Amino acid sequence: MKLTMIVQVLFALVVSVVSASAQGNYLIQPGDRLAIEVLEDTSLNRQALVLPDGRFSFPLAGSVAAGGMTTDQVQRAIAGRIAGNFAVEPTVFVSIVGLAPTQEGIGDGDIITVYLMGEVLAPGAKPVETGTTLLQALSQSGGFSPFAATKRLQLRRLDPKSGQQRLYKINYKAIARGAQMSQDPVLRDGDVIIVPERRLFE
Repeated sequence: MKLTMIVQVLFALVVSVVSASAQGNYLIQPGDRLAIEVLEDTSLNRQALVLPDGRFSFPLAGSVAAGGMTTDQVQRAIAGRIAGNFAVEPTVFVSIVGLAPTQEGIGDGDIITVYLMGEVLAPGAKPVETGTTLLQALSQSGGFSPFAATKRLQLRRLDPKSGQQRLYKINYKAIARGAQMSQDPVLRDGDVIIVPERRLFE
């Protein structure tokens, strides 16, 4: 019985090491969700969504680049940014707890079509899995153009019962700077996301 328990513990350790190694080689993409822990101050522990520009916000560190980087690189970046707030160098752990929906990953669930329009680099119809949120869909936009009015993103949704279109406004710029989003809307089939062009002095 004891031997069986020892084998199970060893197997769990091996799986954990392999998983950590795989994450260490993975390059983070927009739409991925990260778990960040700071041993010296657990109040900083949280999850963060990597936004379409490849960055996320973290307390004391501001906007942190993550796109195309490994978890180890992001750990070092955060530790370097927040080090001035601690008496000793902080111990930071970053892990990936959710992957961005990809075209290759589509197929396991029901598919809906949403539309990206305006000042994005990859506009058009996008097939996404049911349950995809607005920010996750934006990760498939290719990023914003230099002329994007990111303070005034629009989500337009047609109510099938009334035939009326509902308009939701999202201040992506504030979210990118660390503002909390009350709710990341789950998209429905036919939803249209519009990124307007900046006004002259906006």
